[in-house]
Amino acid sequence: MNRLDATVQARVISCLIEGCSIRATVRMTGVAKNTVVKLLADIGCACAGYHNRTVRNLKVRRLQADEIWCFVGAKAKNVRAEKKLEGWGDIWTWVGIDADTKLVVSYLVGGRDGGWAKEFMEDCASRIRNRVQITTDGHRAYLDAVENAFGADIDYAQLQKIYGAPSENDTRYSPATCIGCDMKVVSGDPDPKHVSTSFVERQNLTMRMQMRRFTRLTNGFSKKADNHRHSVALHYMYYNYCRVHQTLRVTPAMESGLSDHVWSIEELCALLPKPVVKASVIEKNLVAKALGTEMAV
Repeated sequence: MNRLDATVQARVISCLIEGCSIRATVRMTGVAKNTVVKLLADIGCACAGYHNRTVRNLKVRRLQADEIWCFVGAKAKNVRAEKKLEGWGDIWTWVGIDADTKLVVSYLVGGRDGGWAKEFMEDCASRIRNRVQITTDGHRAYLDAVENAFGADIDYAQLQKIYGAPSENDTRYSPATCIGCDMKVVSGDPDPKHVSTSFVERQNLTMRMQMRRFTRLTNGFSKKADNHRHSVALHYMYYNYCRVHQTLRVTPAMESGLSDHVWSIEELCALLPKPVVKASVIEKNLVAKALGTEMAV
């Protein structure tokens, strides 16, 4: 992978960002499958590290949080015991978005129980410097997680959607019709006008549209949990820094003051670790130089 030209790297990453599967990327770019997977792992780790270092000390007035479901290998009910040890089964992505700048403040890929909720909310709290209004869905794990992470200095409300009962002959894949919402104030004094999860749910739709792994009723789902996490990290880095938001007319990172320009794919590739020359190669070059000859690396 380190020998790939920067232009080819940008082409491969562009394909992955635009929702192409790994095999489709191989066909479109001519790059070997193992090389594409290695590049995805490297850029995913680089994006996650950059997000962790730079998305800090944010001024966020309204934070919306939600979870998006997917699976690795197979749905949990269809996974054999030996495959569970490999990470197969349901997997959730926790997302926290700033409703004003549309910046994804924090994300976490894992389970959906209280431990994951606690870790996610603590990460959100570590990145925000001011009192914030938070809106989540009615998932009970949020109650303790938000209180432990933010304490009493917060305005927090839950918005629970109410769905109508499906008809007897209803065999649709989509959920039942939403007939209303129930707002519950948990702590503080949240502004009812801004108790909403619309922006984070719209971001979840962007994920399903832009990542092949999240597309329902296809065979493009992730086969390895690590590759799934790398794809999520790449998506959020692109969303925050490279993708111009239609309503903002700038990227979320620019709106929040984290960047002063729209990042290009080449800048994204620049986050990749630099190739390291092996000591044996350096020694061969020194010997060749002493003999007055040149050896190509």
